[in-house]
Amino acid sequence: MPHILILEDEPSIAESLVFVLQAEGFNTHWETLASKALAHLSEQPVDLVIMDVGLPDMTGFEACKQLRKFSEVPVMFLTARGDELDRVVGLEIGADDYVVKPFSPREVAARVKAILKRTRQVQTPAVVDSTITSDRAEFAIDHDRKTITYQQQLLQLTRYEYCLLATLLAQPGRVFSREQLLTAAGVTVDAGYDRSIDSHIKTLRAKLRQINPAAEPIKTQRGFGYCYQPESH
Repeated sequence: MPHILILEDEPSIAESLVFVLQAEGFNTHWETLASKALAHLSEQPVDLVIMDVGLPDMTGFEACKQLRKFSEVPVMFLTARGDELDRVVGLEIGADDYVVKPFSPREVAARVKAILKRTRQVQTPAVVDSTITSDRAEFAIDHDRKTITYQQQLLQLTRYEYCLLATLLAQPGRVFSREQLLTAAGVTVDAGYDRSIDSHIKTLRAKLRQINPAAEPIKTQRGFGYCYQPESH
């Protein structure tokens, strides 16, 4: 039975979410402070976190940043902020969905189900050979450990970055749209946040440049998306 942690300081909202989620068959744990929620998450893994942005001890954005240091658990933000920039920031720091108040608790429950379904279905694309080489780039994918090495150096990747890079490496030369990459990473496609992929690609490129500043294996196809392009001999 999936376990959901609710981080919300407004009792009326939290209680309605607890009621609906438990009616849908989920186990729930409710915290009002981010510090206590983070302590709980460090000791007791959960399947998904529903997190308010406006919290008494720190913002939800800061709590999510701290959470991402030790966990890739799916996160859904709840907030009264409807500004597009806030939504994009939330997704860029590692959220999976963003719901603006006021909202229907049953809609939140439906979104929780959708996120859990996507994250469980996300699988590394099949590749014939786990090692992809070229004259200037070499990647090795360990599907069991969900790790990727670049020129024999282990990349420190988030879950999103791993899924994105593994998807690109699986089919060299193929251009993937932002929507396709969002799907590969298990992020909501219909939320209109396809530009958050740009931020993840930027971070990926920065990590690759730390190993080889001269190479650029991830190419941008303007108006279409991104692809992995091995260097020609």
